[in-house]
Amino acid sequence: MDNAGGTALDRQMSAAKRNVFLLACAQAVMGSAAPLAISVGSLAGYQLLGADKSLATAPVTGFNVGTALGAVGIAILSRFLGRQSAFMVGALLGAAGGGLATVALFQGNFWLFAVALLLIGMSGGFTQKIRFAAADASPSHFKPKAISWILGAGIVSAIIGPQLAIWAKDVFSPITFAGTFLALLPLSILALGILFFLKLPEPVKANETNAPARPLREIIANQRFATGMICGIGSYALMTFVMTGAPLAMVIGCGFPTELATLGIQWHVIAMFGPSFFTGMIISRIGAERVVALGLVTLMACAVVAHMGIELWNFWGALVLLGIGWNFGFIGSTAIVASTYRPQEADKVQGFHDIFLFGIVALSSFSSGKVFTSYGWSFMNLFIWPVAILCLVLIIMLMLRRKTDAAV
Repeated sequence: MDNAGGTALDRQMSAAKRNVFLLACAQAVMGSAAPLAISVGSLAGYQLLGADKSLATAPVTGFNVGTALGAVGIAILSRFLGRQSAFMVGALLGAAGGGLATVALFQGNFWLFAVALLLIGMSGGFTQKIRFAAADASPSHFKPKAISWILGAGIVSAIIGPQLAIWAKDVFSPITFAGTFLALLPLSILALGILFFLKLPEPVKANETNAPARPLREIIANQRFATGMICGIGSYALMTFVMTGAPLAMVIGCGFPTELATLGIQWHVIAMFGPSFFTGMIISRIGAERVVALGLVTLMACAVVAHMGIELWNFWGALVLLGIGWNFGFIGSTAIVASTYRPQEADKVQGFHDIFLFGIVALSSFSSGKVFTSYGWSFMNLFIWPVAILCLVLIIMLMLRRKTDAAV
């Protein structure tokens, strides 16, 4: 019996490792579309516009809206088609978006290009769920390692995407960036090939609890939930606002080569995801509130570096600090929000949270281009201060409230 049991566990473990490895490879390939689109999306939009350049970041806004739609889309498709097929649909959306973006650039059609980035963003929304699929496909003791593999693949994506943007941007010269977006087609085909070999188990449903679900208004009125949500949205919106405008500021505002702006976004994305290997451990040690506070202070440090000048190191240094600040601020805030609801309340609370999150993030990316073209890079970074300070005050109030409650 022991041998039989051991053999069955060995087979389960072997299947889990195989699936997680394939998912990590798919993450590395499909995930590269996001940094690629973000690093050159606003620059391509800028060159497609006429005299009024204020809508240059609208394609990146389309990407962010698409990501939100994709997150909803994969939830629906997974229910009817299964996760493997849903991920393959996501890869096809990436291919369609890359092909359409290439056509739009050849035609000089700005709004068609924005639609193309919306499709690429939808593919990114599907890719976001890979980490959950990896965790669900793994035994309990292997889940942390599975998530680490996916995070490691995310860092690979942060390198592949910007490098493709650099290498392929002049393939169809003088149609700049057409080759960059056409490169998404072979990437998507490679992802389809990887996903074809997946054999994912059906996700196990969490046990129902006897505790009744509370009304949504009761949950969102809780100070802890409200603080976590505001700080998470603030961190994400600031990151998107500054990141979207940075390539324009570097290339259009300061005359740096596109390659240097793209590399700046690459280091930014690495800084966004690299700390994730340790963020959970830090939260366990010092608490989510302190991690959020650390993230907000780091975002303010980003503003300081950006205000110091417009040399290359100012931009790159600010973008790295922006990525680290987002990581601590958003992941810590997510942990706070997740501690405020019961399992049976998760769907409605997460839905409410994400509607506001992605709506404000889309607005921040859209306004980024308008603020840059009207007032410049230095003025853009002034927005960090009031938002970060407000969030920091809310976090301090929450920490004081917890101390008071613990003392009673």
